[in-house]
Amino acid sequence: NKITMPYLQDCPARGPFKARLKEMFNYEKYGTPFKRGDRFFYYYNPGLANQSLLYTQASLDAEAEVFLDPNTLSEDGTVSLMSAAFSEDGKMMAYGLSASGSDWVTIHVRRVEDKQDLEDKLEWVKFSCISWTHDHKGFFYNRYEKPKESKDA
Repeated sequence: NKITMPYLQDCPARGPFKARLKEMFNYEKYGTPFKRGDRFFYYYNPGLANQSLLYTQASLDAEAEVFLDPNTLSEDGTVSLMSAAFSEDGKMMAYGLSASGSDWVTIHVRRVEDKQDLEDKLEWVKFSCISWTHDHKGFFYNRYEKPKESKDA
């Protein structure tokens, strides 16, 4: 970075190139809608948002509302939505968040009805999917033991 950044900052093509890329990526993006329980969900990005927002609606004709906006999970935008899975009855959603580009994920559980997270969370999850049981009582995931504290850190 010590060599690259000064070169790029002085590059006359950088500004026009950056502007053109921004223009090309600034368009609405819709994810494929899906139904869980009685509700419909879809991901939507208005253009230049870092992450797509998860929307929900009660029916195909109903007004859509934001269910989860990962862009608001940290002030600096470094928390990202890594995974999400709904129970088959559509009443609960488990979702994994990662901070600062880390592979470590913390899983949270949210009630769909009131969009409130449960107090419990699962830490030290890595390279895992989330899969709900058919009876909606829980889900499967992979977790590591808490890393030992390093005396050098």
